[in-house]
Amino acid sequence: MPAMKKTAKPSLLVTSATLLSFSLALAATATAPAAAAAAGRAADKPKPSPSASPSATPPADMSTVGGALLARPGTQANLGAGAPVLPKDLSARSWIVADAESGDVLASHNAHWRLPPASTLKMLFADTVLPKFPKKQKHKVVPSDLAGIGSGSSMVGIKEDETYTVHDLWLGVFLRSGNDAVHVLSAMNGGVDKTVKDMNARAEELQALDTTVVSPDGYDEKHQVSSAYDLTLFARSGLQNEDFREYCSTVRAKFPGETKKNKKGKTTRGSFEIQNTNRLLTGDYGLDAYQGIAGVKNGNTTNAGATFTGVAERDGRVLLVTVMNPEKQEHDEVYKETAKLLDWGFKASGKVSPVGQLVPPKSADTGAQPGANASGEAGGSGDGAGKPKTASAASKTDGSGGVGIALAITGGVLALLAAGVFLINRRWPLPELMRRRR
Repeated sequence: MPAMKKTAKPSLLVTSATLLSFSLALAATATAPAAAAAAGRAADKPKPSPSASPSATPPADMSTVGGALLARPGTQANLGAGAPVLPKDLSARSWIVADAESGDVLASHNAHWRLPPASTLKMLFADTVLPKFPKKQKHKVVPSDLAGIGSGSSMVGIKEDETYTVHDLWLGVFLRSGNDAVHVLSAMNGGVDKTVKDMNARAEELQALDTTVVSPDGYDEKHQVSSAYDLTLFARSGLQNEDFREYCSTVRAKFPGETKKNKKGKTTRGSFEIQNTNRLLTGDYGLDAYQGIAGVKNGNTTNAGATFTGVAERDGRVLLVTVMNPEKQEHDEVYKETAKLLDWGFKASGKVSPVGQLVPPKSADTGAQPGANASGEAGGSGDGAGKPKTASAASKTDGSGGVGIALAITGGVLALLAAGVFLINRRWPLPELMRRRR
């Protein structure tokens, strides 16, 4: 997979000039949005759903975060000349295809349908907790660390009274989807209840308003829901972190075993190999590893069915695809449908008009309302909860370029450049995206 292109930080003069040109261009076209919106409404009629007779019906009124089209049930796509048709045999209740860097939503199906997320919720767990502890920090597991793990949970094999590094624990979370590793890290974070509270706060910060966290590991719990849109936000945010990118792209690793005494009475501790359960990363019987795949996370529970969010890079373009609960019961169906949507997204590059946007976190917002789409039209949470957000001092995410410098410009220039700042912030590069390990 080709190396990702790094985004250079522009100088003060370049940033100011760029933003000024954006603002002047916007001023010159101030009368255009109304006409464009009218034309867009004519083209934005919902397309027929390709899903195979879903047994459950999505809500008629869903969130408008990211744009009004994303609130509509069924498939949303604006295909231009020469654009490939969407796959016809998709059975997922919900899915989304988005450009990971620009945030453009290329197509979606019930993007804001609130559904059980299974272990894909671990992306939010990692985005919330991973930055808090250094990789080399050690922790000795006590019985209370492993309390409350749900019956039938996926486990990496953590043992009481054994010591693990934070690095070990995150390998257990990402590769084996270990709920035991999640509970140990939660204990280090102050307990499960505090971690759930932190995750809900993080979801709100990311403007992932479809999500309610009840259990940090994604185990089936009443009222625990997320959406394809929100899961894609979690992946996009997590991928800004180098360690997150490393863990979610690792195919296999050694994990510490149990301390034992050999026949001579000497204490030894071996290790065993763990492999990533992301089948697009590792391949499976009848399923090849996907070209350019670089993560992120899969899940499967009784209530959620199979869920998956994947990121892949091809020819300099990075796509995020989330698929939730395919109704076809074929082996690896969630990965097959993800691969079809990734193939479509790469072929459709430059031939479709976005149907929405992946919104930035509140701290990176520059005054746009939650759910502002590419034209700046604001949406809300679907219940009138959307309110304007105040501008932050600067973007806190990687790839924010010269926005922090631009915001140091004073007085009238700031007001003139305000519209341009949002356009710059909309592009959110993924620095040094990890290649799939061979």
